[in-house]
This record gives sequence, C-alpha cells and structure tokens, in this order.
Amino acid sequence: MPIFGEIFISEILKRPVLDIRGEELGTLKDMIVIRGEPLPVVDSLIVTKKRKDYRIPWQSISIFNRRIIASTLSSESLKEYTETDEDLLVVRDILDKQIVDATGVKVVRVNDIKLEGYEGLAVLVAIDAGMRGILRRLGIEKRGVEILKMFKVDLPYNLISWNYIQPLEPKLKKIALTVPRQMVAKLHPADIADLISSVSRIEGTSLFTDLDEDTAAETLSELNPHVQASIIEEMDTPKASRIISKMPPDEAADLLSEISPEKMKEILESINKEDAQDIQELLEHEEDTAGGLMTNEYIAYTGDTTVKEAMEAFRKDAAEIETIYYIYVTDECEKLVGVLSLRELLLADPDKRLSEIMVTNLKTVGPDDDESVVAAAISKYNLVAIPVVDKDGILLGIVTVDDIIDRILPPKAKRKQKKV
Repeated sequence: MPIFGEIFISEILKRPVLDIRGEELGTLKDMIVIRGEPLPVVDSLIVTKKRKDYRIPWQSISIFNRRIIASTLSSESLKEYTETDEDLLVVRDILDKQIVDATGVKVVRVNDIKLEGYEGLAVLVAIDAGMRGILRRLGIEKRGVEILKMFKVDLPYNLISWNYIQPLEPKLKKIALTVPRQMVAKLHPADIADLISSVSRIEGTSLFTDLDEDTAAETLSELNPHVQASIIEEMDTPKASRIISKMPPDEAADLLSEISPEKMKEILESINKEDAQDIQELLEHEEDTAGGLMTNEYIAYTGDTTVKEAMEAFRKDAAEIETIYYIYVTDECEKLVGVLSLRELLLADPDKRLSEIMVTNLKTVGPDDDESVVAAAISKYNLVAIPVVDKDGILLGIVTVDDIIDRILPPKAKRKQKKV
C-alpha cells in the first residue's frame, strides 16, 4: 500500500489505527521492521488499546499516511502481541539511540525516522539526527523554522541514509557499529578513537574489535589509557598480542603498564621475544623521565660503514621503524659516537664512511632526566629527536619531538599515566 509523501515516525505515533468499519483498533505504539532489499521494511504495526498490545500485519494495511491509518482487519481478528528481543522495534530499539555518523566523524542521536513507500511496502529510508527531528517530535517544527527564518537562520535537514546502517539486527545491538564499516576503515585513527570514546564501552569495544589489526594498533595509541586497558583486558590474548606487536614499543609499554599483571604476562609471553624484551626494558623507567618517554626503535650503524652500505641497509631497516629522523653511529660496544641527518646521508659521497661525515658534538640526555630537561634540550638545539644514553654513553633509545609535545601539551585522548 503506497505511502503518500514522506512520513516521519513522530508524525504518526499515538495516532488511531482504524478497522474496516472505521472504528478504532488502537493507537499506534510501535512498528516491527525486518531486513529488506534494498532497505528495511515495516513488517507489522503494534497498536495499544486498554493497556493491551496488538499486532497488525502490514499486508492488512489499506491506508497509511500522516492523517489516516486504516486496516482491513476487524477488532475481533486482532492478535495480542508481547514484546520479545527477537523483534526489532522502531521506537523501542532505534529512536533516541546513538549511531556513528562516519561522514561527520561524530556520534549522533536518532531524533526521528523517515519512511517512504516502495513497491507497496513501507521502508525506512533515513534517520533524522538534527534539530528538525527534535522540533517535529515536540510538534513545533513549522513554528520553529518560521521563527528562525526571522533571524535569517535556515534550519537544515540532517538526514543519514539507512544505506549506512545495514544490516539490521534485533534490538540494533550494533547500530553504532554497522553504520560505516567501509567508511570507518578510511578514517584517521585519531578520528576512530574519538568515535570509540563517544559511544558506550560495549559499543566502543565492538567497533574496535572489527578494525583490521594495523588500524587497531594505530587507533589504540590514540585512546585514553583507561579505554585502552578496558579493550585489551576484554580481548582474547592472541589477538591482543598481535595488535600490540604492531605498535611502537614505547606506546606498547605505556599500554601494558595500564593492564593487570596477569594479562600483561600473557601478552608478553605471546609476542616475539625481541619485541617483548624491548617493551620490558621501557617498562623499567618512570613515565616522566627520558627513559619513560623514549622508544628503543632507531637506526644505528658503525662508523666504518660506508654511505652506500648504510643506504642499502636503511632500505630494509626503515620498514620496521615508525619514525626516522637521524642515523646514529655507534662503536662495537653500542656506545654513541656520532649522528647524521638523512639529508646528510643522501648528499654524501657513497664511498665515504659514516665516521667521516658524522657530527660528533652530540646532544644527549640520560634515562633518568626529567621530561622538562628533555623538552628544554630539544627546544634549545632545534632537534626533532634526542638520543638517550646511559652513564657509559651506550645508546638506549631516542625521544622524538612528537612524544615531548604529547607530554607537555597532551590531548586528553593521549595522556599517558604509566603505573609501573
């Protein structure tokens, strides 16, 4: 049966549904929707009368518009209805729920739902996540729009197509997750982290679980430490280990310091031994020191390495490291003896040795130096990374400028609170 014009749920709720004789069967309370092609369709209307609910199959609906809803059934043929979790109800399960709007990278509330006619069926075509939906439910949409126009303000529709919310499930347990599977994958990890932080813990965990492991690793780094810990604690150890192994060791160490010792032990025993060792070394340092800030991922070659050899090795080594600003030069005992920038390496004579072109006037910090000391050194000498060495000059790691910025001006989602 066709629908005349667009209809929003708020416009027909609590309206009387008439029988074949024009008598009232009850007032519209809800609708059952089922999966349809291309959009979900209304399967039945739920009406209420004298504190009892009744189910009216869509096939019996003869008129359906914002003024009149009528059925070919009589009151004697109505069947009582009891709500179940198996049914997906528009009002109970969709209206006022939150969904992820990946196009705007935000979480929005379903303020209203739009229906249209399609081949004799009523299909759900969009949700209204804007102010119009709220005003419409209050019955003052037209007046509100007119008042705003007096102030030269145009109130736009904020409709999100149901194409982005397929497939539907009973009670829409994954409504905040099914909206943008393909679109979420294209978002920046920081934006995904914002979405996860905006929904409930269960929804956020489900959204994170559906990410591919590379994206999950990047997203995890952007989340609040408590959210990180919650997600990893609930995740099975093999998957959690695979994700953590893809993170830079310093960020992995920050995360593991937030979870239970039992879970940390399981994860460290599950990942590559070399990676586990790198993480454990970082966990030994206090969070507000150079050692707590540093990463032990860097590139270092001996001084007798030629520029040509260094460049060939660099092509392989760089693939495993998150950020590279300098090439460090060490002796056989891993003592730092020099440094050179990538630019200097690229412009150098291929046959020269690194010891011939390296800078020996080194600026370093110790692992126990306070973060303020590290920040001051990076700022004073205009560095993008500073090496961390022990009392014997052994290179332990590097602190990058972005780690310092995150520490001094930390976004809420990135603040680390290591508990060693």
